[in-house]
Amino acid sequence: MKFKSLQTLIASVLLCAPGAPPALALDAPTGDVILTIVSPHLEYPNASRRAEFDLAMLENLSSRTGTMETPWTKGEVQFSGPLLRAVLEAAGAKGVALKIKALNDYQAEIPMEDATSIDTMLATRMDGKPMSVRDKGPIFLIYPFDSRSDLYNEKYFSRSVWQIKEIEVVE
Repeated sequence: MKFKSLQTLIASVLLCAPGAPPALALDAPTGDVILTIVSPHLEYPNASRRAEFDLAMLENLSSRTGTMETPWTKGEVQFSGPLLRAVLEAAGAKGVALKIKALNDYQAEIPMEDATSIDTMLATRMDGKPMSVRDKGPIFLIYPFDSRSDLYNEKYFSRSVWQIKEIEVVE
C-alpha cells in the first residue's frame, strides 16, 4: 500500500486504532497554494490553524458548473469550480459567517447559510479555462444566478468576491 504523505500514513494508522476518529487529515498541497481557510478550530488543517488548497485539490471536490450572465462579464459565461460547502467540509470548518478576502485586501462577510443552503461555488474556471488574476481569478465566489433569479441583486453582487486568496471562518 502506497501513501502520498506521512500525514496520510499516520491518519490511516489512527483509523485502525480503537476509538480513533473516523476522518482523515487533509493532504498537503503539492502545487501552488491558491486558497487558505483560516480558523482556530478547523477539524482537518494541513498547516498550523489553516487548510491550504492548490488548484488540483479544489477541483477534486464536489463541484458545480453554471452558464450565466453576471454584472462583471459580457454575455453568458460558463463558470465551474468546487461548491463552497465542499471546500469548508474538506477543511472541517464550522462557524456562523465567512470573511472572504481578495488579493487586493477587499473583503466581504457572508453568512454561513450562503455556503450551506445555496449552491455557491468557488469558480476556478471560466469557459473551461483556469481563471487568471487578470480575469478575476484564481478563484471567484459565484452565486447560482443561472438557477436562482432571486439572487441577482446588489446584496449578492457585493458578496461575489473575485481574486480570492483566503476565507476566514467567523465563529
